[in-house]
Amino acid sequence: MSAFRQAPVKGGIAGLIAGLLFAVSSSGMAEPVADFYKGKQLRIIVRAGPGGNYDLYSRLLVRHMVQYIPGRPVGVPVNMPGGSGLTALNYVAEVAPKDGTVLTMVTQTFPLEQALGLNKNLKLDLRKLDWLGNMTEANTFLLTSRFSPTRTLDDAKRRETVMAVPSTADVTAWLAALLNNALGTKLKLVAGYPSGPAMNLAMERNEVEGRGTTNPRAMLIGGGSSESAAAFNLLLQSGLRKDKDYPDVPLLRDLATNDRQRLVFEYFSKMGALARPIALAAGIPPDRLAALRAAFKATMEDADFIAEAKRQMMEIGMMSGEEVQQIVDDLVDISPDLADQVRHAFQVQDAVQLEGGGGGPQ
Repeated sequence: MSAFRQAPVKGGIAGLIAGLLFAVSSSGMAEPVADFYKGKQLRIIVRAGPGGNYDLYSRLLVRHMVQYIPGRPVGVPVNMPGGSGLTALNYVAEVAPKDGTVLTMVTQTFPLEQALGLNKNLKLDLRKLDWLGNMTEANTFLLTSRFSPTRTLDDAKRRETVMAVPSTADVTAWLAALLNNALGTKLKLVAGYPSGPAMNLAMERNEVEGRGTTNPRAMLIGGGSSESAAAFNLLLQSGLRKDKDYPDVPLLRDLATNDRQRLVFEYFSKMGALARPIALAAGIPPDRLAALRAAFKATMEDADFIAEAKRQMMEIGMMSGEEVQQIVDDLVDISPDLADQVRHAFQVQDAVQLEGGGGGPQ
């Protein structure tokens, strides 16, 4: 299917000529793009290890998207975990060719990290990336094993609950810290788990009681069989609105008790709008960027893509590259006063670091 659409031809000779000129122009734009991509690979650099949500979403996208790119390149996923996604992002932005053949799914917390200066290794200005789009607006959930005595947020205020996180710079770690600092929960973080499956295994072994996820539908426990979210205790969800499948799980935005909390909770919740953002290095040739954005949009609307996502219990909700750019700008460009409030609220205290642990979330 072509990534370019012919404009409607209006009546009469003038309309016919206009339509023909548009078709010639579109063909002229598409041919150089097709010539470039023909015989090449489109690599998506996966910022986490195999098996988790970042990996599954990335592979699903590149598998379907290549059919809509002129020239039909071969889609190749490459796992490059490390630094909660910073290894993958730095590779794409600084090392990989800036020609439209390499893209990645960016960690949703990076705009916040840039705004607050929380990560000294994050030197890239995210506002300057070429954003392809966002695959879904997924809420972040905190959950515990069905064996944990902590079954609700009130339980988490009464007893210490051990939670697995990939790192202390991860969105689930910040959400837990925010709850501890603002609402008085007693979530004890153990950082260093390299992937979602590793955290699941730690829960199964009773090393930890819970974890965070953006996709409770796809949680895997034990021998690899999918279980419903009812097998877990869902403590909280964070996003701009409640997930339609979990209307009874408390929403962070609804828990603010004063205006200062409300501002901080709103800022954190806005990150949920960028659950699966896809980016390329800055400076991609404009015709290729336009073709990739068109291919991304066509993929998000493809029936086979949607059906496969549904089978894997993945939520899909397309956001354009321009919309992602605006949200990134909004997250990065905040007032010094709000930055100070957010920085204090997200401060992780007393986390335990696994020996030799590290990596990105699922």
